[in-house]
Amino acid sequence: MGRNTRKRRTSPATKAIAAAAALALGGGGLIWANFYASAHESHDDAWGGRTKAAGAQVATISCPDVGQKLTDVPGRARTEVDGELANLDRQITEAYQRLATTRDAQARDASFVQNSILGPLKDRRKVIFDRIRLEINRAGGTAPGDLDSLTSCTGSPAAGNQTNNGGGQQGGDQNDGGMNGGQQGGEGGQQGGGQQQNNGGQAGNGPSAADFVDITKVQANVPAKPRRMRNASTGTFTTRCGVNANGNHNTDNVIVAPGVTNGAHHLHDYVGNQKVNAFSSNDTFLQGGTSCQNKNDLSAYYWPVVRVQDGTQDFDQNADGGGKEGNVGRILVAKQAQIKYVGNPTSKVVAMPQFLRIITGDAKAFTNGTANANAHWSCTGFENKVQLTDKYPICPRGSDVVRTFAFQSCWDGQNIDSANHRTHVAFADASGRCQNGFKAIPQLTMRLVYSVPQPVVRNGQVKNAYAVDGFPEQLHKAVTDHDDFIAVTRNGLANKIANCLNSGRMC
Repeated sequence: MGRNTRKRRTSPATKAIAAAAALALGGGGLIWANFYASAHESHDDAWGGRTKAAGAQVATISCPDVGQKLTDVPGRARTEVDGELANLDRQITEAYQRLATTRDAQARDASFVQNSILGPLKDRRKVIFDRIRLEINRAGGTAPGDLDSLTSCTGSPAAGNQTNNGGGQQGGDQNDGGMNGGQQGGEGGQQGGGQQQNNGGQAGNGPSAADFVDITKVQANVPAKPRRMRNASTGTFTTRCGVNANGNHNTDNVIVAPGVTNGAHHLHDYVGNQKVNAFSSNDTFLQGGTSCQNKNDLSAYYWPVVRVQDGTQDFDQNADGGGKEGNVGRILVAKQAQIKYVGNPTSKVVAMPQFLRIITGDAKAFTNGTANANAHWSCTGFENKVQLTDKYPICPRGSDVVRTFAFQSCWDGQNIDSANHRTHVAFADASGRCQNGFKAIPQLTMRLVYSVPQPVVRNGQVKNAYAVDGFPEQLHKAVTDHDDFIAVTRNGLANKIANCLNSGRMC
């Protein structure tokens, strides 16, 4: 079976719905169809770049997140299964396009959506599920017995809260190595639905005024760090890799969608390794060069760009993953990007294995629920007091917006990746200990600082909104922020990092 490496064609339906087209990783997601082209237009008035509510009716197609269910896929089958998950994504997009361009037919026939969109979609998904099952079984694995229960998608109006779509767990506690903002399981995963008649955003899919909060009015919520034990690894190792001033971008994601162009469906900043795209391999990583000052650090560090929606566009306004998929506005370059490895408060750490992949956060947390969410937003001068997971901060004058990531710091000791890209690594518990036989590894932390024009909320609208890139159906919610990492080092650097932390030095 061949890989699906061809770039997705732009059909007339895609052009008609431009900024609202959506794909969701893993064959699941909540698709929002905006029926008025005016929702995608900027509005010039006394507010300039104000993001205005889309006055259009909005409908959804909700499909279970199949990728998160596939936790036990044999290595020999993963390439083919990833390709089939990309096929599911394309099917959802085609169904979305039909939903968005058949409003008149839907108005005339109450059963049109079920008979002409959802029913055929279920049949096409069943074919893909059968191929996924075949690939897993052929490689000696056992496909989940309940796969067929995930074939059906549902359509609904936007009103009412959106709940779990079959992949994550709604709410759920998560420890993130002392960086938890105290609001996990809050509005970010539940907010949707009823407020989305006021989506706002230049592309009609967010953010809205409700996604912003004045940080000076938020109570302190940063928990105390775990107590250090006698055997703690107390050192730190900093690597300086720049802020992507050279504009190394793409909309691929080689971890979750290898070989699939535009597999992320949103734009990434890349620092560190300079040869990262859908078709990269471990061999190309070793030849990729690096933006890091330490030339032995060939690791790939990448995250979704942040844009300010001030009425302007950027280079990708007519591109897949950009304006065609609801990611609009001026891309902001971080003024600082601090990458640091820290130790474990209860034990020594082992070196990260070569080519270890880690994803932290969930790009679909708005529809999946917040079980895997790991977003942290704050402002300079407030970071030790307030960390937000489900809101973008409005910072006072003289203060900058800060995104912070604290990656999983426990490793299963065997695998550099897993079928759902999560189960091979884990967060430490509240005391800092790794559970289930996992080993403590250096914890990657990242701090990105942005000079952002101050958003102003007035009469339920927001001027100078900013937001992280994401899938259009996620409405650019703050809770969907995430970060990706591939460990690539040479000349013993991985061991040097571990030794630095274990010896308590600042390197």
